[in-house]
Amino acid sequence: MKAAVETYGCTMNQGEGLLLEQKLFRLGFQLVESCEEADVAVINTCVVIKATELKILKRMRQLVDQGKDLVVTGCMASVMRDEVLARFPRALVMAPLDYDDFEEEMRKRFGQGRGLFFPEPGWGVTAVVPIAQGCLGSCTYCITKRARGTLSSYAPERIVGSVRGAVGAGSREVLLTAQDTGCYGLDIGTDLARLLHDVTEVPGDFRVRVGMMNPDSLRDIVEPLADAYRSPKVYKFLHLPVQTGSDRLLGSMGRGYTAKEFEGQVERFRRAHPRLTLSSDVITGFPGEGEEDHRATLELVRRARPNILNVTRFSPRPGTEAEGMKGQVVSRISKDRSRELARLRFEIAAEINSARKGQEAEALVTEPGKGTTFICRDDGYVPIVVQGPQRLGDRIRLRITGSTPTHLLGRDLGP
Repeated sequence: MKAAVETYGCTMNQGEGLLLEQKLFRLGFQLVESCEEADVAVINTCVVIKATELKILKRMRQLVDQGKDLVVTGCMASVMRDEVLARFPRALVMAPLDYDDFEEEMRKRFGQGRGLFFPEPGWGVTAVVPIAQGCLGSCTYCITKRARGTLSSYAPERIVGSVRGAVGAGSREVLLTAQDTGCYGLDIGTDLARLLHDVTEVPGDFRVRVGMMNPDSLRDIVEPLADAYRSPKVYKFLHLPVQTGSDRLLGSMGRGYTAKEFEGQVERFRRAHPRLTLSSDVITGFPGEGEEDHRATLELVRRARPNILNVTRFSPRPGTEAEGMKGQVVSRISKDRSRELARLRFEIAAEINSARKGQEAEALVTEPGKGTTFICRDDGYVPIVVQGPQRLGDRIRLRITGSTPTHLLGRDLGP
């Protein structure tokens, strides 16, 4: 029997998608590249925004109409189980907290496969290692907490073992991921800084990228974590969403920090790591957002100067407090504000990237690009596009020859 896993959403989902592929392999399923080729289509879902939800539901309908057996995993399986089954009554629905039972439920529904089809799904050059489920936040707009639950951190030895296995299998880049990496360990008597020290002690030439963390969870570990980032194995990359520059809206969002506190954390990391790559997120059109709030966000972005800014228009999610809040912002205004922030984001990124022209850098070849190009990552996790041929996993010296707002262009300097 043939199976395929199609994953949507965050890095956490991407990592869990690989784990599901490995479980299918152990069950004797033949893994194929696309759901169109498969008998069993595993759709690993995301429900962060309405548009993604609708896209996934349309995709599932398409596959069922093609006669595929449908397995629904990810966040939709947690928060929309009844709706999914109402639309697709023959689907097997498995929420992330039930993944330990995935193999048994698949065996009950589809039986055991006929044998192992090699090669086994491996880590690849980039390994995604989840470090926790759930979070400690209480954001009024977030549906993910309903899907993933409260914080449940994985044991440090389990995580270190996964990293050791991935590096031993040839991975050169490890992405540590969770809904909020900053609160890792608070339920088991440890923290992210200590985990990072343990992970970087694993022998081998590899880099670690720490996933998204929130300012309220970074608050108590900002000093030790900035110190842990000093390891040459850690990408100098900080994903710290601010969401808005308005303290009033931060309160309405339930974010638990102020704009000034966010800026202070960024400044602390930049003092320790001047070449830091800052990625942040903002939401436009949150209920009650006025023009003054929007201007506060623009000013914050101008001061913080993030290399990357993910701009999302507010999308009311079922069962969240924000869904019923007064002062819902009309779509046209939210869209205009989103466009203004996006223009600013690209202006800032273009300035930052253009300043690197002529510099030399060392970078890891991580993935194929378009045509004959390859994408590399320098120690700030900045993407650099170079011409092939290149070998994935190699570390190369290059010169920055140009830039765009989203990436740099480089020329391989050779051995």
